[in-house]
Amino acid sequence: MLPLLDRLAFPAIRRGRLEALQINLTYRCNQRCLHCHVNAGPTRTESLSDQSLDLLHQVIDAHPVQTLDLTGGAPELHPRFRELVVHARREGLRVIDRCNLTILSEPGQEDLAQFLAEHGVEVSASLPCYSRENVDAQRGDGVFDASIKGLQQLNALGYGMPGSGLILNLVYNPQGPSLPPPQAALEAEYQRHLREDFGIVFNHLLTITNQPIARFGSTLVSRGQFNTYMQLLRDSYRPENLDGLMCRTLVSVDWQGYLYDCDFNQMLDLPLELPLDAPGALEASTAPLIARQRAHLRDLLTARLNGQPIVTRDHCFACTAGQGSSCSGALEALDL
Repeated sequence: MLPLLDRLAFPAIRRGRLEALQINLTYRCNQRCLHCHVNAGPTRTESLSDQSLDLLHQVIDAHPVQTLDLTGGAPELHPRFRELVVHARREGLRVIDRCNLTILSEPGQEDLAQFLAEHGVEVSASLPCYSRENVDAQRGDGVFDASIKGLQQLNALGYGMPGSGLILNLVYNPQGPSLPPPQAALEAEYQRHLREDFGIVFNHLLTITNQPIARFGSTLVSRGQFNTYMQLLRDSYRPENLDGLMCRTLVSVDWQGYLYDCDFNQMLDLPLELPLDAPGALEASTAPLIARQRAHLRDLLTARLNGQPIVTRDHCFACTAGQGSSCSGALEALDL
C-alpha cells in the first residue's frame, strides 16, 4: 500500500495579505546552471515589455506592497532594470536583486555594484558552495572565481558589513536530489570558510530546496531519480510549514505581465486564479481554468486577492519538506 501522502493532493491553502511582487524581468542570463528552474541562459530572449513595465510602475504607485523582488535569468540584463529600481526605492519599497554575482564583471556592468549600493538594494546572491570544485561543476568553469570577485566587490562597498544597512545574503541549492542541510549550521560553515579563505562577510545564508521541474526535473528523469526525489519530498512533508509559504504573501509576475502564485507555478504555466468578482473571471467556480481570463498586472489595480485559493500541485511538497523552503530561505529560520 502506498503511503498516505501518495494518495492525497497537496493541502488546499489560501492567500493572506499581498506583501511582495516577484518580477521575472528576463530569461536571459550569462550563465546556464544545472539547478535553474527557469531554464535561463545566454540564448533566451524573453524580456518584460515596456508596456508591462509601465504598468508595473502604476501597480507600485497604487498598491501597498512592501517588497519588489527582481529575478530572472539575470534581472540586471533587462535594459530598464535600473529605472525600475530607482522608481521602487523612491516609493519606499524594499528591493531585492537576485544576483548571480558573475554579472558584476560582465562588460557594461562594471558600475552595477556601485549602483546597487547607492540605492540600498538588498542582494541575494547565488553561491551553491564555498568550494571551487562544487560551484564550477554546477554552474560552469570559472564561475566560482568570478563569484568570489563579485562578493569582494560588494564587501568593499559595505555590503554585509555591520551597521552599513546594505544586506548581502547568499543562496544555497543542493547539487543533487537531496534536501538542504540545516540552514543555521551551514551558514556558520559558509561564514567561516569565506572569511578565512577570502576575507568575505555576508549577512545570512538562505537554503532553498530544488524544485523537481524544468531543467532540474529533466535531469532527474534522465537519471532515473525523479520518483525517488518526489518520494523524499513527500516523506519529509511537515504541515507546520504551510503557514510560512511564500505564496501566501507574494505574487510572481512573468515576462509577459501575467500573474502566478509563485515562480515555480510560473514555470509550470499554472496561472494565479482571479477572484470571481474580478473583471473577466467566470461566475462558476467549477469552470475550467483554461476558460478564465489570465490574471495580469492590470488586475492588481482592482482585484482583491486576500483569501483566494492558491494553485497547488505535487511540486509544492518541495516547499514544505524538512525545514521548509522559500525565496527567503528555510521557513524555520525566517525570524532571523
